[in-house]
Formats: sequence, C-alpha cells, structure tokens
Amino acid sequence: MARVDVTVRGGGIFGLSTAWACLKRGASVRVIEAVDWGAGSSGGLVGALSPHVPEAWNAKKAFQLESLLLAADWWAEVEAASGLPSGYARLGRLQPLADDRAVEAARRREGEAGGLWQGRAEWRVVAATGGEWEPQTPSGWLVRDTLSARLSPRMGLAALLQALRARGAELILGDGIEEGLVVHATGIAGLNDLSKAFDLPLGSGVKGQALSLRHDARDQPQLFVDGLHIVPHADGTVAIGSTSEATWTGNGPDAQLDALLDKAIAALPALARAEVIQRWAGIRPKAASRAPLLGAWPGRAGHYVANGGFKIGFGMAPKVAEVMADLVLEGRDIIPPEFRLDALVQKTARR
Repeated sequence: MARVDVTVRGGGIFGLSTAWACLKRGASVRVIEAVDWGAGSSGGLVGALSPHVPEAWNAKKAFQLESLLLAADWWAEVEAASGLPSGYARLGRLQPLADDRAVEAARRREGEAGGLWQGRAEWRVVAATGGEWEPQTPSGWLVRDTLSARLSPRMGLAALLQALRARGAELILGDGIEEGLVVHATGIAGLNDLSKAFDLPLGSGVKGQALSLRHDARDQPQLFVDGLHIVPHADGTVAIGSTSEATWTGNGPDAQLDALLDKAIAALPALARAEVIQRWAGIRPKAASRAPLLGAWPGRAGHYVANGGFKIGFGMAPKVAEVMADLVLEGRDIIPPEFRLDALVQKTARR
C-alpha cells in the first residue's frame, strides 16, 4: 500500500467498523491490532442488539435507535463484500412482566414507542401462550418488541475482517507503523491510556461473563429476563449473558456462570437439557459517562478516539463508524455532546 489515509488501532468492533466506513468512502486504511482480532470484549458470545425502553428520550437513545435501524443494510453490505455471514437477524425480543404495575408501565410505553421509534418498530404487550420459547411470566403478559436484533460477535468480526481484506485494507497483527490520520479504538487499554494522558479517571473495565449452549432456536426472538440475555444464534447455539462485575479476582470464567445458567433455565425450562459448549469472560470498556467515547483527541492533532462500547458496542457500531468517518475524513462533527471525549475531559476535570 503506497499511501495510508487512515490508521485504525484496535481490531474490535469499533475499530473494524470504523475502518470499514472509511474504506467505503474511498480512504486507504491500515488496521493495527496488538494482540488478536476480537481479543477483548468484542470476541464474546452474546450479540444482543436491543434498545433501551422507549421513554425518557435522550441523545444516547436516539443515537442507538439510528444505529439499530441502520444495522440491517449495514451488515448486509459487509456480508456482500466478504461472502461470509454475520449472523445478523432482526427477530425481535420478548420480556416477561412481573405484575400488574409492570404491565401498566409497559402499556404506556406502547404509545411512546410509536412516536419515538418513528413507526419503524413496535413495542407491544402481548398475552403469554405457554409456548416452549416463551419465558416464564408471573403476570401472564410479555413485551414483544420488533426493533431488537441479534448478531454473532465472532461471525460479525470475521465478516468485517474479510470485507476489509476484499476491499484492499492493510491488516496488521502485532506491531505496526501509524500513517495518516489515526483512530484509537483499543478498548480497556485505550481507556487506561486516556486516563493517564489526562491524569483523569475517564473510564474503567467491567468484567462480563457469558456461556453458549447447543440448542437450535435460530428463528426465535431473543429473551430479556431480569437483566439476563438469552440469544439464539444462526449456528444453532444459544448465548446466555452476562455478568457485570466492577471488581473481580481473575480474568477468566468462574463459578458465577453456573448461577447464570440456573437463572436461564428457570426463565426458560426448554434449556434444561442443552449442552454447555463454551464459557467466556472478558473486560468491557466503560467510559465514565457510560456512553460511547468519541471524537478528536484533545491536544493531539490528527488523532481520534472511538471507545467505550461497554455492553452496547455491537448495537452502536454502525452509527459510531459512520460518524467517525464523517469526522475523520470530512471534518463533519455530528457526535452528540454526551459522547464527546473533549466534553468528558472538561467535565471530569471540574469535579
């Protein structure tokens, strides 16, 4: 490659997605990953692309909505370029409602969703039928939304990598030289680097654990039960996740996954006989704002940051990639104030 317009550091979902968005716009791109593709939290199992509740609207929820609506065409383009499946499917989500109060609140959100989701997806309260792929629900009612989708994290990353190769990106595993404009999308290591650079607590890691079961429900919606995601994937597996640990003693999977599995089986007895085929743990990058951390690196000309995916990195990735390409290649800054790196630096410094 004779000339590099953009160097992306980081081979997780934010890094590869941003590289792809820049490449599509005609830039020559180099991606440098220090450890392995998807070595951090992007190499997980769950892949739940699901929205926040349609109420108390804010910039984060609006950004997420745009990304979720963008996802089908975005991933279809990746699949077409790579010839590989991403595991993407917009099959919706079911959530049990615990009592009459929860049912009443969910019914209020039906009307909110109609406007906030622009008529492009629904949030509905539906009666439970007792079907095998329905979670246990004390009230007899469920929420069904049609905005939620699923994606296999590992299939998605593999498709992105192949799409980048097919379009001529330079992919480097290990050490590499930065040329052109530089986007830092290096997960928890990057958050630590930013905190040191500004001598401010700009983010931290949160451990998450998940597991995969051999159970073919590939055409079924995902389930969300009391904070637990149950996500059927295209390869005939079901992902269960995840824990959220601010402190931990080891980076690998541990006994908390047994409790996670018990909770999943209690919610969906159909999983009782499913074989556990994989256990996973990783450290997710959480910015101090709890939102994606995007924008120019203050005081470092030509350098940019895309970090802080935390629990919603795959769902946010299409929109994150496009706004980063807007900024890096065209100088158009449409990053929401809540996501801005410079705003977080200023806010944290005032505390």
